[in-house]
Amino acid sequence: MPVVIEHEQLPVREARAGDAGAWNILFKRYQLPLYTYVFELVHHEQTSLDIVQECFISAARHIASLRVDGKFGSWLFGIAHQKCVQHWRKRRPDSVPIEEEEDLVGDVAGPAELLISQEQEAEFLAALDRLSPPHREVLLLHFIEEFSIEEIAGITGARPGTIKSRLHYAKDALRHLLTKPSE
Repeated sequence: MPVVIEHEQLPVREARAGDAGAWNILFKRYQLPLYTYVFELVHHEQTSLDIVQECFISAARHIASLRVDGKFGSWLFGIAHQKCVQHWRKRRPDSVPIEEEEDLVGDVAGPAELLISQEQEAEFLAALDRLSPPHREVLLLHFIEEFSIEEIAGITGARPGTIKSRLHYAKDALRHLLTKPSE
């Protein structure tokens, strides 16, 4: 799965100036990682495609608000996060908002070792699907897309301590799901 790397040179300044070729490069660079992230959160192909398209439309409209060109990737994932939250709210207006858990400073190393083999990958993805959206989201952003705690906080709008807490609880929940015997 492609990984978003923030320090690569991207034509953000050119895109801001309206260069269609620059937008094409950015779209090609982020289309798959963004789709993968969104799909893992909404679990619907067409909705995921729509959200990714909305993300790029929103990015084109609001690129002037991006202060640091080198943070384009995390900024774009932040837009995707907001679009997913809007989707969840439309789908389930009665649903509980993303919980604010108490800040815990747990270790942040974790389930990367769970993806060692192809057999474990299917089990891992099935278990990941059973987690709450906030927990699934932090695991995807941290271990799959390799964003830092601070970047995830920027993407989700939560405090870094809350992200650490969610990551801690998500890893525990994932470990429990992966170690409990099949029924």
